[in-house]
Amino acid sequence: LTVLNAGRRYLKAEDLSGKVFVTSGLGGMSGAQAKAAVIAGCVGIIAEVDEAALLKRHKQGWLMEISNNLDHCIARLRDARKNKIALSLGYHGNVVDLWERLVYELDTTGELLVDLGSDQTSCHNPFSGGYYPVQLGFEEAKKLLSTNPGKFQTLVQESLKRQVAAINRLADKGMFFWDYGNAFLLEAQRAGADVEKKGANKTEFRYPSYVQHIMG
Repeated sequence: LTVLNAGRRYLKAEDLSGKVFVTSGLGGMSGAQAKAAVIAGCVGIIAEVDEAALLKRHKQGWLMEISNNLDHCIARLRDARKNKIALSLGYHGNVVDLWERLVYELDTTGELLVDLGSDQTSCHNPFSGGYYPVQLGFEEAKKLLSTNPGKFQTLVQESLKRQVAAINRLADKGMFFWDYGNAFLLEAQRAGADVEKKGANKTEFRYPSYVQHIMG
């Protein structure tokens, strides 16, 4: 319902075939995102750093494909988008790399390859494994979290700033991003990312919340 309503409100579209939804997280609450994309009829690319979560969703049948190769992900995205094929593709990697690759495609080809975007990492708990920084691999990051949590926190905040910078670039070209109630925008703001709504008070963000703006 969230994906469908986001399409209705922000894309003015009842039919989401050929539209691309990019997000992250295939764990507990977030695992349904892959299924939602296919039910809505769009192309869903969902990033997840934990291979166990990807394999679980694939085994359930909620996730159609898995790839750790961004070139392959972009090629599948383009094909499914062009042919209006409903697809849920799990990218085994960090969502920041995915967002930055989409910016690269925009810069080099002029194509905006994403229509809708969100995030379901556990940003209510970003420094204890809820969000993994792009600068390190999954296992390396887990090791750092236990040995040097202060350094881990610094890398998480740098990663959040990079993620928001990429999202902002794509949103400026017409992608619609929303917050899934996971404290993503709040933690990005705390990290120093550019998420404040211009001309508003500091508690307002430039992107909407799914509760008030989409489901409400």
